[in-house]
Amino acid sequence: MRRIQTLQTDLTFSELAYGVWRLAESNPSTSNTAAKIHACLDQGITTFDHADIYGDYQCEQLFGEALQADPSLRRQMELISKCDIALISDKYPERRVKYYDTSRDYIFQQVKQSLIHLHTDHLDTLLIHRPDPLMDAEETGSALDELIKEGLVRSVGVSNFSVWQWKLLQSKMTNRLITNQIEINLFEQSSLWDGTLEAMQLDQLLPMAWSPLAGGQLFNQPLNSELESLLSRIEQSQQCQREHIALAWLRMHPANILPVVGTNNLDRIEALNQVNHVELDRETWFELMTAAKGSEVP
Repeated sequence: MRRIQTLQTDLTFSELAYGVWRLAESNPSTSNTAAKIHACLDQGITTFDHADIYGDYQCEQLFGEALQADPSLRRQMELISKCDIALISDKYPERRVKYYDTSRDYIFQQVKQSLIHLHTDHLDTLLIHRPDPLMDAEETGSALDELIKEGLVRSVGVSNFSVWQWKLLQSKMTNRLITNQIEINLFEQSSLWDGTLEAMQLDQLLPMAWSPLAGGQLFNQPLNSELESLLSRIEQSQQCQREHIALAWLRMHPANILPVVGTNNLDRIEALNQVNHVELDRETWFELMTAAKGSEVP
């Protein structure tokens, strides 16, 4: 797989990332986790996307146990994690409500916890997971700069931020934000039209796409007849699976979208590189968009 260069750093990502948010759901033994890691690395998927909260605060620790068992794996990958969401959880019985916390102390606390769980001395990228209405941009931006200065993270970005939300945070920072992770897929097309992707290109933020397969809608729910027929036609003509079509559709966009794929199915993980064999022309790209949306472009 080709590499994607990030802004003003020597850090590169693989053109697909593996998301671990479902890691705790399916036999999360160290050997099974290691098998998924190796399946990714063997095809050039070296970027792994975490968050402190995934799996009710379990997924980083499960993944870290595999890294502890084989420390050589850490040198072959880029680790992304996120923080600022505070979940109601048995692990935090004192919490009364789910909330966001972008204070300096909370960010540092969660980053250090992630480093312990992942058995590493640094994150390659830290993202602020959700926009926080109470974010003091100066405090949060200073904390992110400080994390980079101390070597705890190599780079920083955001997730689910609007244009003005990331611009405010960036205005209070010395280091540049390198990415914004947003929901985008065949069924969630708003960022294609509302200026989000154009603003990211202007500010040189790498778009990462969470839920690129629409949370399993392509497989687990009846599709409209037009989309089902179109996907089947492409599957047969190109000898591929529909997940590869959906990923190729995202990657065709000129903003250089990096999909974050989170399947727990080892066979599907091992076949992710088949996306490189899917070829979509412009008209087919619009056919897919139109069929998924249920209406033609204006």
